[in-house]
Amino acid sequence: MQIAIVIGASSGIGQSAAVQLAKRGSGVILTYHGNPSGALDTVASIENEGGTAVALPLDVGRSETFPAFRASVVAALRDTWGRDTFDHLVNNAGFGQMAMFEDTTEELFDRFMRVLLKGPYFLTQTLLPLLADNGAIVNVASNSALLSGMEPGYSAYASMKGGLLVLTRYLAKELSVRGIRVNAVSPGPTRTNIADWSLYADAVADISARTALGRMGEPDDIGLLIAALLGDEGRWVTAQNIEVAGGYNL
Repeated sequence: MQIAIVIGASSGIGQSAAVQLAKRGSGVILTYHGNPSGALDTVASIENEGGTAVALPLDVGRSETFPAFRASVVAALRDTWGRDTFDHLVNNAGFGQMAMFEDTTEELFDRFMRVLLKGPYFLTQTLLPLLADNGAIVNVASNSALLSGMEPGYSAYASMKGGLLVLTRYLAKELSVRGIRVNAVSPGPTRTNIADWSLYADAVADISARTALGRMGEPDDIGLLIAALLGDEGRWVTAQNIEVAGGYNL
């Protein structure tokens, strides 16, 4: 059995990725921060389908906690699956906040950096000794870092996601000696818990009108692709970024 670690899987894209990977037969270690009930929902969804999952707390913005998290992963792998390695890593945790360039504080900039770029960088480094040869990593970026997804108010957020795309290519190059593939996905506007979209009907209508396929993205639109990239379908794909946005601003 393959084992996947999905960072930030208590809701939205991470939750979908965890469930889709479990449906393909993977055991799942999923993390949460601030939403333990959502993590339990993810575990329950996986177990209801006959899968196995373990939820662990993690604050990706606090890299000093990563060694202790790795110890928790080692224990979960041993106790639940009798393994000392895992096969797939999904770096998904994050948060969104709009701020125009002139209004962006150093505090917000630094928080974006810790959670969206420094966190995935050093968390991957910390977990790398446990990642099996011929494994795979998917980094969840954003089309706000691409020309097609640029909107005012996301200069800091998108800068970190752009850095994650560069990191993806470098990891793909350096880890290829171990047969490890590294790719990124860049979602467009997606109906996740970051916002209560039921309160923004006009925004949803505008997003749908600007999307070639005529609707807003759903978490499973991205989760399914993440699972495919980690699976045999993606075995000859590395160092790539795939925009998953239904043709936003096409």
